[in-house]
Amino acid sequence: MFRAGSSKLSAPLRFRRTLATHVIQTPPVVTRVTRHDWSKQEIQQIYESPLLELVFRAANVHRQHHDPSKIQLCTLMNIKTGGCSEDCSYCSQSSRYSTPTKASRLVDIDPVLEAARKAKENGSTRFCMGAAWRDLAGRKRGFEKILKMVREVRGMGMEVCTTLGMLSPEQARQLKEAGLTAYNHNLDTSREFYPKVITTRSYDDRLDTISAVRDAGISVCSGGILGLGESDEDRVGLIFEVSNMPEHPESFPVNALVPIKGTPLEDNDPVSYQALLRTVATARIVLPQTIIRLAAGRQTLDESKQAMCFMAGANAVFTGEQMLALGRGQSDDVTMGT
Repeated sequence: MFRAGSSKLSAPLRFRRTLATHVIQTPPVVTRVTRHDWSKQEIQQIYESPLLELVFRAANVHRQHHDPSKIQLCTLMNIKTGGCSEDCSYCSQSSRYSTPTKASRLVDIDPVLEAARKAKENGSTRFCMGAAWRDLAGRKRGFEKILKMVREVRGMGMEVCTTLGMLSPEQARQLKEAGLTAYNHNLDTSREFYPKVITTRSYDDRLDTISAVRDAGISVCSGGILGLGESDEDRVGLIFEVSNMPEHPESFPVNALVPIKGTPLEDNDPVSYQALLRTVATARIVLPQTIIRLAAGRQTLDESKQAMCFMAGANAVFTGEQMLALGRGQSDDVTMGT
């Protein structure tokens, strides 16, 4: 807006100039039915549309379903590091690779509660706890401890999310009874490319856990990792997979690979920003009510690039996190201008 200054004229000219673009303060009521029958071809056409047109379309969808002025802050704590029997080729926590990450036991409850309190004081509304496990088989005492963590953190008034590997329907039910808000179980990539990244757990194994979580009444958090060596078609395939679920995931994390020395993908080139932005925007259009989370790799984006992702539909970030695939702290808090 421009303001007219004082003038020597007897009748000073006063004018206002409306900005060419502005934020809609009150999103309109949306009556459209969310689709669960997207085809790969339809999603591919969206993904490949001119970039600015894609971002503009995604921004409009975002404003129809979400408050564009709000971004959720989430804090992730690694409660069990290293020693995982899986062979995920991007992960420093796999026991199959020689990486800087050392295996440790499940942490005690008190440090977790202290971290949750601090996260809440810093503005986080969701506290996520991750353990480097394939599943919970033979971990009865550890699982009981985690159930107590969930109850205590939920009692603080925060949303609680865990990622503990594969779950049985009974384990999902117990987590629900303890107050778990959401469960993270990423599909990582497309069904076609998945065997090139992981061989110790099938794509259907992951979908079975997601089904158990959903059936227990827990929100599903499931997304992917970009930069694994996948193609644009694989990024489309990932979005296609979640878009055709009976219920869209409550949240869709978008991770950018941070190559870790000692893992098979240590020499991978960084995913392009354009591919990241296209993935965020496409996911927003296809998954209109889902929360799109900027996760691992966010620290590689400057403020302007993150702002463009928010414009394209991202509306949650991890802050002060210890990303599981990294096995170390990633303090990459960014203060965004409002």
